[in-house]
Amino acid sequence: MYIATIPNRTSPPAILLRQGYREGKRVKTRTLANLSDWPASKIEMFRRLLRDEAVVTPADALEIVRSRPHGHVMAVIGTLRRVGLPDILSRVRTPQRDCVEAIVAARILHPRSKLATARALNEETQWTSLGEVVGVSDIDEDDLYEAMDWVLARQDPIERALAKRHLSEGTLVLYDVTSTYFEGRSCPLAHFGHDRDGKKGKLQIVVGLLCNGEGCPVAVEVFDGNTGDPKTLGKQIEKVRKRFGLSRIVWVGDRGMITEARIKEELRPLEGVSWITALRASSIRALVEQKALQLSLFDEKDLAEITSPDYPGERLMACRNPFLAEERTRKREDLLQATEKQLDKIVQATTRAKRKLKGKDAIGIRLGKVVGQYKMAKHFIFEITEESFRYQRNGESIREEAALDGIYVIRTNLPAETISAQDTVRAYKSLSAAERAFRSLKTVDLKLRPIHHRTANRVRAHVFLCMLAYYVEWHMRRALASLLFDDDDKKTAEAQRASVVQPAQRSPEAQRKAFTKRTTEGFPVQSFQTLLSDLATVTKNRIQPNIEGAPAFDRITTPTPLQQRAFDLLGVSYRM
Repeated sequence: MYIATIPNRTSPPAILLRQGYREGKRVKTRTLANLSDWPASKIEMFRRLLRDEAVVTPADALEIVRSRPHGHVMAVIGTLRRVGLPDILSRVRTPQRDCVEAIVAARILHPRSKLATARALNEETQWTSLGEVVGVSDIDEDDLYEAMDWVLARQDPIERALAKRHLSEGTLVLYDVTSTYFEGRSCPLAHFGHDRDGKKGKLQIVVGLLCNGEGCPVAVEVFDGNTGDPKTLGKQIEKVRKRFGLSRIVWVGDRGMITEARIKEELRPLEGVSWITALRASSIRALVEQKALQLSLFDEKDLAEITSPDYPGERLMACRNPFLAEERTRKREDLLQATEKQLDKIVQATTRAKRKLKGKDAIGIRLGKVVGQYKMAKHFIFEITEESFRYQRNGESIREEAALDGIYVIRTNLPAETISAQDTVRAYKSLSAAERAFRSLKTVDLKLRPIHHRTANRVRAHVFLCMLAYYVEWHMRRALASLLFDDDDKKTAEAQRASVVQPAQRSPEAQRKAFTKRTTEGFPVQSFQTLLSDLATVTKNRIQPNIEGAPAFDRITTPTPLQQRAFDLLGVSYRM
């Protein structure tokens, strides 16, 4: 068969599909079809097929007109949908729900402002396939702000759904707070308060996070920036008891959160509410002075359960960690030396020939700045006159504090038949999961800070969306643990630790991964962020054949074995 072009005098040429055949010794032809109505590109492609030629050769017959990172999008969106977050947001699919999905995913992939996120989603300017995958390729920043307002209005039912899934009667609830700085001065939530970020002169907001015993986030709340940590506890107790409907709960919080006052006023009066926390250093010192805690207990063991009339109905687990003691001793000596270095400058200023520093008030002001910087005033004795300044270390104060180095006391009202002393200490140490959540939220992955929103509700919505993003990331990290530097065999690590008081150890498998930088399957070990970057090289390419009228088509990069393993662990497909 072949294609013949038959000229016409007054009309366009006829394009015919013909076939040659023999009839005896004569060669004849017959017309099989009239192709005159076909477009030229289609006719040319058919002609090449009949000649047994490649339709799209040579290499320049194809052109990649757009390439968008795609694999990391499918990893995040696939996990988000696998854990059922869309249904938790709303049973009915709406444009606002789609936008919230996109915001949560974008927070994990590329944390940016809402304007930058809108640009990343829009068809004209998108730099990933996220907008197309979620179905929000035609939105702008106003749509994202509308979605923020929508999700904030649904925060209560969303958190109740998460609590129903991850909390139960008698379960542990990890609660911790942090603060983060705020850019601007117009938000009513922003106040000067405790600065945890080292950003002097910046207004703060306070964020309280509720997690289950494994560190999975369940609820978050934003408080005024000048709110003290203990003052946030009451609202969280009310939330868990009334909104989540849990009457028996075990609160785990640090010594600055669950204070004696909070226990007396908010925890002890409630039936079914228990707590696990720790004593402050001053309270531990009082136990030693009262002989309730004898340091000789630690001569042969590092954990001892004691009681004290000052804590009726409670159990006290006294622990001594020699590694912690060594670290505190080292840190105290470093701070003492740093303080002495600054104090020597004051001595020199009072003895120099020109512009001598003198006067008790002037010397005292200079001294206050120094001792306030390192908070070591209690370990020095100062002598100030109108003309001189002298100092020396307070040996007795240092010895008294050093005697308690590495000692901490866990307190709980749970009976021994409910939880052992070892498990009580282990539960308190699980607060590190909440601290890891804050590191991921604020710095490492999700970039909650700095906050630029101006209204209180937008700030609350921003924090809530970041928590939902961490919820997805938490599930991703658990699934991908074998490919990451994360310890994916924590049970073995816990079993090989001689005592719960000792510092946590990594499992042999985690140590092997850290040393060889390879998994047991031979894949390179990565961090969560570098693995996402690796998956981003699975791109969605728009390909245009260089043939007139030929339609463009999409082709997704074939994953590498490592990338395919990551998709398998997540239980998602890289195809749309």
